[in-house]
Amino acid sequence: MKKNRIVVLTACAALMVSVNGCQSQKASVADSRGIAAESTAALTEESLTEEPQLTGEAETAREPEATGESETAGGQESQALVTVEAEAVPLYSKPAGSNVRTPQASGTTTYSNNSVTLDASNLSQGYVMVQYTGGSSKIKVQVIKSGGETYTYDLNARSSYEVFPMSEGNGSYTVRVLEQVQGNQYAVKFSQDLSVSLSDQFAPFLYPNQYVNFTADSSVVQKGAEVAASAADALDVVSSVYNYVVSNITYDTAKANSVQSGYLPNCDSVLAQKKGICFDYAAVMTAMLRSQNIPTKLVVGYTGSLYHAWINVYIEGQGWVDNIIYFDGHDWKLMDPTFASSGKGDPAIEEYIKNSSNYKAKYSY
Repeated sequence: MKKNRIVVLTACAALMVSVNGCQSQKASVADSRGIAAESTAALTEESLTEEPQLTGEAETAREPEATGESETAGGQESQALVTVEAEAVPLYSKPAGSNVRTPQASGTTTYSNNSVTLDASNLSQGYVMVQYTGGSSKIKVQVIKSGGETYTYDLNARSSYEVFPMSEGNGSYTVRVLEQVQGNQYAVKFSQDLSVSLSDQFAPFLYPNQYVNFTADSSVVQKGAEVAASAADALDVVSSVYNYVVSNITYDTAKANSVQSGYLPNCDSVLAQKKGICFDYAAVMTAMLRSQNIPTKLVVGYTGSLYHAWINVYIEGQGWVDNIIYFDGHDWKLMDPTFASSGKGDPAIEEYIKNSSNYKAKYSY
């Protein structure tokens, strides 16, 4: 009698493990055996004590009388009605004209010393503004994400604010202002820790900044609106901008051979001259797309051994499309406008552009 009871209850324990396995796929056969063995051990230990005799009441409880109602081990059908809402299709809401966000030093949250003011009033929008009034001729600003990259910028303005993005999203940052001592040696003039919690994860990639500098009056914004005017959706805007830039800007080899460290693209000048280096291509396209309310990253990194620039875009329903933004009806095309323009349909260059393993991102602006 004791042996029978041990076997029955052990089987029940194994069955319970099997049923619980519906809730967690991690319950393996080995787990079931472990629990069953554990249950057997407990029962075996219990069997060493005096076991009460089963009574008729206990027998009845173990074997309920059959009723007219059927019992099922699985889910049950219900007559209750469940409302299932139709799922919305993600669509691009094209702004009425250009949608240019303007960074502001609002003055509500500031940190300062005798020569530096950091305005963090719009930190939740993904940027800070820095003003320097000291006497050093060469100033650097560093934006350092805890556990992330250190972004180093030149601070070119004096007595006016410049904007710097929090490109790596939420988290802990340190913003430092450095004064040149000599050569590449700098002294820390100012340092401030900040905790970033974005109200919009895309905000850093919709505002202008040093590398993607534009205003509502910029030629690049006006041209972007013109190019996007007939676009039906975000993808159409992206492909239109891509095609315009590739068709109208040529690679400036002379500029590439003479460009100096610290170079910043001037989008309006590039449009007017119809030529530029890879940095210029990426900046022009990024400015056009951001002004059309499409989150866009200007990415700097390596293609092979070359230090290069390209862009990534966010498309509703697709997510971030890294290196690839153009769809010709058959394939996505990588958003590397420099190679696409200079290659002019060369199959080898086209194939290189399509291979994302050739692109190693380092910074996103």
